[in-house]
Amino acid sequence: MFRRSPALLLLIGLQAPVFAQTALPPPTEAPAGFDTPTLVQDPGSQSHSNGIEIKPAGDTFALDQQIYEKQHDVLDGLGPVFNARACVECHANPVAGGASQFSEIRAGHRASGKFVGATVTINDGAATIANRSIINQRAVDQREQEHVPEAENLRELRATLSTLGDGFVEAIDDQTLINIANSQPGKSHGRIHGEFNLVPIFEAAGQTRVGRFGWKDQHGSLLSFVADAYVNEMGITSRLRMADVTNVGKVTTDPEDHADNLGLEDIDHFTQFLRGTKVPPRDPALQTNSTLKANADAGQKIFARLGCVTCHVDTIVTAKPGTTINGGFVIPAALTNKIIHPYSDFLLHDIGTAGGIVQTPQYQDSAFKFRTSALWGLRTRTQYMHDLRSLTLENAILRHQGEAELVTLKFFAELNDTERQQVIDFLNTL
Repeated sequence: MFRRSPALLLLIGLQAPVFAQTALPPPTEAPAGFDTPTLVQDPGSQSHSNGIEIKPAGDTFALDQQIYEKQHDVLDGLGPVFNARACVECHANPVAGGASQFSEIRAGHRASGKFVGATVTINDGAATIANRSIINQRAVDQREQEHVPEAENLRELRATLSTLGDGFVEAIDDQTLINIANSQPGKSHGRIHGEFNLVPIFEAAGQTRVGRFGWKDQHGSLLSFVADAYVNEMGITSRLRMADVTNVGKVTTDPEDHADNLGLEDIDHFTQFLRGTKVPPRDPALQTNSTLKANADAGQKIFARLGCVTCHVDTIVTAKPGTTINGGFVIPAALTNKIIHPYSDFLLHDIGTAGGIVQTPQYQDSAFKFRTSALWGLRTRTQYMHDLRSLTLENAILRHQGEAELVTLKFFAELNDTERQQVIDFLNTL
């Protein structure tokens, strides 16, 4: 597996795609809105996509959302161990695809200097689930219920991430993220140095891409990401993840995700739904409340002055039209040449909060790093940080140490009460 050397990346052909020298129109703002409400009756019927073309003929954005919200049971493959019965159970605030108050459990230990995923005993000691960092919190039968073993002394809680706007995140060119990483040491006197890793693309055997999905940047493709989540969070296997972690209590045959009359599996519908979501919008009150706008504008300038935007990058432009990724997927026109404001660099950083868990074994140095949390949609959350243990934004800022230590010190030592509140006001409009 290749690492991060820019020179090596050029040699292996991962530089930005080369296009004909034709004038490219100026980039335009990505559509924003919380436009995928959850409905018990006729889910998806009131939703609006970002304008993406839905394929194949017969599929619709509403249908993709319906399948995203479908509740599963043991007869269609749920479990044996799982965390949720539907994607929307963990991605629903304020609309389908958003974040939630849920967290998952990760555990393991170190052996010979490397992270090893937990081994969990189930079925009254008759079976084990081995070398797997996730500890599922639910099971279809009491025999399979997992618990964190005492021997697994590396433990973390992980917040459910919002997936809104992730189609635009997937559409960011690799070189854009590489350039951001390479620029950070110079902007921070060497203190901040985001890490990018090349991770496997499940649907394109032998190919890699800069990771950007998941707390450890373990995926660079939305289809890979959802296939991994389907088996790890719901225990449902697919063409890309063919086997469950245990057969104890299992009543179905792998793979459990089958093509429908359109030729699409659930993981394809999930992926199309996520690619079709709009980016989280700014607080509409900014348009009507002049005091809020003035404070937020002032806070945004302070946020930039402190250096927060070194990692929480405010503006990124997606790839050029015609860009092909993930083994042949041509990024749709609705997602290319778009301006997004994720307030993230989608890179891995050590800010002193990670507990030592590794999810991509070849990148052991990611043990104490997390992907920069995207701050778009921040105002819809009530708990913060990777573990949801911060209940106020000031506490979340206080916990930023490691690479972010100097920025945190400036926030608390150099700003007065008014300026600190203006930063908080700004964050609460995201």
